[in-house]
Amino acid sequence: MPHWLKTTLKITVGLVLLLVLLIAGASLYITFRKDRFLKLVNAELYKSVDGTIQIGDMHPQFFKGFPNISLGLENVLIRDKRFAQHHHTLLAAKNFDVSVNTAKLFTGTIDVNHVDISNATIDLYTDSSGYSNISVFKTGPGKKDKSASGGSATQLKNFSLTNVNFKVDDQKAKKLFEFVVNDIHGKMGYPDSGWHAALHLDVTAKSMAFNTKNGSFVKGKDLEGDLNAGYNARNKQISVQADKLNIGDDPFRLKATFAAGKFNFFVSCDQLLWRNASSLLANNITLKLNRFNMSKPIAVTAIISGSFSGGDPNLYVTAKVIDNTITIPGSTLDNCSFDGIFTNEYVKGKGFTDENSVIKLIGMGGSYHHLPFRIDTGSIINLTQPIATGNFKSSFPMVSLNYLLGDKIAKFSAGRASLNLKYKADIVDYRINKPIVTGRIDVRNADIHYLSANLLLKNTSLSLIFVKDDLILSNIRLQTGRSVVLMNGRVNNFLNLYYNAPEKILLNWHIRSPQMYLGEFIGLLSSGSSRPTPVKSANSGDVIDQLSNVLQKGQAAMQLNVANLHYHNFLATDVHADLLTSPNGVAIKNVGLKTSGGALRLNGSIKKNGELNQLAINTTVSNVNIHDFFYAFDNFGMTDFTYQNLTGILSGKTTITAAIDRNANLVPRTVRGNLAIHLKDAALIDFKPLQGIGKYAFPFRDLKHIRIPVLDASFKVNGDQIEISPMQISSSVLNLDIAGTYGLSKGTNIAIDVPLRNPKGDSTITDHEQLQKKRFKGIVLHLLAKTDETGKVKIGLNKDRKKNETDNKTDDKKKNN
Repeated sequence: MPHWLKTTLKITVGLVLLLVLLIAGASLYITFRKDRFLKLVNAELYKSVDGTIQIGDMHPQFFKGFPNISLGLENVLIRDKRFAQHHHTLLAAKNFDVSVNTAKLFTGTIDVNHVDISNATIDLYTDSSGYSNISVFKTGPGKKDKSASGGSATQLKNFSLTNVNFKVDDQKAKKLFEFVVNDIHGKMGYPDSGWHAALHLDVTAKSMAFNTKNGSFVKGKDLEGDLNAGYNARNKQISVQADKLNIGDDPFRLKATFAAGKFNFFVSCDQLLWRNASSLLANNITLKLNRFNMSKPIAVTAIISGSFSGGDPNLYVTAKVIDNTITIPGSTLDNCSFDGIFTNEYVKGKGFTDENSVIKLIGMGGSYHHLPFRIDTGSIINLTQPIATGNFKSSFPMVSLNYLLGDKIAKFSAGRASLNLKYKADIVDYRINKPIVTGRIDVRNADIHYLSANLLLKNTSLSLIFVKDDLILSNIRLQTGRSVVLMNGRVNNFLNLYYNAPEKILLNWHIRSPQMYLGEFIGLLSSGSSRPTPVKSANSGDVIDQLSNVLQKGQAAMQLNVANLHYHNFLATDVHADLLTSPNGVAIKNVGLKTSGGALRLNGSIKKNGELNQLAINTTVSNVNIHDFFYAFDNFGMTDFTYQNLTGILSGKTTITAAIDRNANLVPRTVRGNLAIHLKDAALIDFKPLQGIGKYAFPFRDLKHIRIPVLDASFKVNGDQIEISPMQISSSVLNLDIAGTYGLSKGTNIAIDVPLRNPKGDSTITDHEQLQKKRFKGIVLHLLAKTDETGKVKIGLNKDRKKNETDNKTDDKKKNN
């Protein structure tokens, strides 16, 4: 080894040994002069403290702060002058280690390089009047303390805190910040502009409440990461920054500033689960957000700013959501993407409150029960009494509606729908409630199976236009089987009644049809009864239940004009009618039509009554072809007397009631009411009962074709019994006087008086009295058509005719008396 190197090593070792001896000597010196040095430490600390400092014990730590001397202080207390009033100790540390400059120590000066606090409690307290125990500190770092000693306030260079409970309790501002410090260590520098610190943070947040009534942010979360902090003396601002600060299991970026009693935090995270995000917020916000969820992480930024002097902070949160599944109360939204914004200052200057909060969804797209939708900008305003607004757009094939409707209303097999609606709605229990909408819904070329009426609609198109509170229905085209119906309608005050009083909804329809087959729509009469689904109360939380409720309770007033109306054998032209449908049935007014060569006018009603509906009608028939008329109405339920037996022109009036089945067929033997007819230029063809009479009285007359110039008759129908008022039939073959009861199944009892003279020449007699006298000249055959024990109608002589006439006269006298 070179001589010079040996010499250098010896000098170095000697200097090190000398330094060690000096430090050892200083440690011994401090140990033996402990009281003096305690006074020096206290004096140094009192340069920055205006209150009480207590140090239980002090001992040097030889190698801990090498080459400086580390002083171990035990049971250190720092209290302000008002401790006796509020009982909050600013610092209570079992271990408070201070590293001091060795060289300056021998000059009687304490120069602190490092502070290590462990097993301690730091309690920064502010009472309701605004007084704080922080006032125990005289000056901040780097500021001159112009005291008699002429020294400077302590400038901390290194620090560490371990197992420290740190608390900021501001009773005036109602703020509470409390952390368990597992480990904080760092270094500080003091440039001319202030100070700078680089530190590592490992703490657990017990409370970070900007307003204690609303709860704490990041409560129970571990915070760990490296931070850079600094103080700028010129603008009096503290800034803090972290490129990666783990909060719980999620990495955040942090920027924060503190100046003039105000704070501003900016935090961001690129991948944050919804539940993790909600758990970071105050309880009043977390409870609301936890009603929702997202399946995938989202990108979030948050700005939290406010004042330490009091009041809620201002929150401004943004989120970017891409292809996510969102769970909301009562439903799920799939494939959602949007930019979200939340702020608790919707209107500037109105405070940072739930009432002044807004959630904005920008460019939101997704699907609901397979229905795609887009909301350009949607907002939820006022989280206390939320109101949702926005512009809702959607376009989708009609078959997609089947997932939403299920089996409740209809099934779709073709067509397309488009929606463009602006909406405003209350939110009750986190569900859209009573939306007010404007805009339109268009459906084109749809095939629909309306389930409750078993109605199949083909190639259907319609437009629903919402104008203020009204609903306009336009350009509606319905096709079912061979029927084509064109409709326009309107519901006034629709949106109010839809939720609050669906039974008061009145849809005014104008209906046109070139050709309508009534049997294809007859299921509407039984709509709702075949499916015993309970009717929900108004304002149901489920949109489909509510729609079903409205369809069952609402009414429709229809002005109907049909060029050709078909029903079984019935054909009418130029049909016009006013109909009013309701949950109870259909009211029929002002019906006019042409049929069987004549005209018909009708008023009446159809009332729902379980499996059978009740029909009540008043009808006036004018100059119809009786053959075609009876054929059209299926002989009115009669089997022995049909359209094949009749020709002529019929006019008449009816007032009847009857039961009709679910296919609108007359239920046999349920017809009741009165009929009055006027028949002219008629003929009775091949009528078997009269041919039976001819076997007795007119074996040589042709009773297969009987011409009847005029016939007036009236009937009373009571189920399967038709009461025939006394009437005279004057024909080309014979004259008849008929009265009695005709039974459709049994109970026939008809008295028939048949003059045997041939009335062939009577058509030339114009005098009515003369004609009546001549009518009964000669022999008159009195017959009785009556049902026997087997149910067949037998015709024989009316042996009880005189007795019946006597009884009838007696009855007439009693009625007159």
